Amino acid sequence: MTTALIDYDSGNLHSAHKAFERMAGEVGAGPIVVTSDPDVVAKADRIVLPGDGAFPHCRAGLFARTGLAEAIIAAVMEKGRPFFGICVGMQMLATTGHEYAPTPGFGWISGDIRRISPTDETLKVPHMGWNDLILDHPHPVLADIETGDHAYFVHSYAMDVTDPAHRLAHVDYAGDITAIVGRDTIIGTQFHPEKSQMAGLQMIGNFLKWTP
Repeated sequence: MTTALIDYDSGNLHSAHKAFERMAGEVGAGPIVVTSDPDVVAKADRIVLPGDGAFPHCRAGLFARTGLAEAIIAAVMEKGRPFFGICVGMQMLATTGHEYAPTPGFGWISGDIRRISPTDETLKVPHMGWNDLILDHPHPVLADIETGDHAYFVHSYAMDVTDPAHRLAHVDYAGDITAIVGRDTIIGTQFHPEKSQMAGLQMIGNFLKWTP
């Protein structure tokens, strides 16, 4: 069982790779391969898409690599491979991003990426640091995760999910902010699980064991 960690020059691959390798060793999930090769992605059993920075930049970087985005789409949509999107990698699941200019996402989770607007004007944007998860729906990847567990966020934009069933968890930042989304074989976190200590590592391990 191979997990492809997508390298498209967007995201802290070093820390993500270390975290996924650690948990793969603990749960016996097989190798974690950092790759931008469409052929490797096509053969992988699981796919992880990280992302840091602006939505349009990340999308452009992904689609600039010949065949890479197409291989991810085919693996997830046609073969049903489990997919984990992290930060902007999660945001790209949405229908449209509205950072700088309207930019299409994969459209796998209906919704829009919009700038955070806390009702408390003293709260800063970006939303940066630790926040308590509030679980909305159960999910296998959230096994042993509880409301109140901490996760580490760094973002200025967040997903407004069209179907409430697809929002698995949120946080309160003077208003609800989507923290975890999912449907079918797809899950994504706005926060960085690789930086979220035990709760994040638990989710990574759960994902690597998940057989939807």
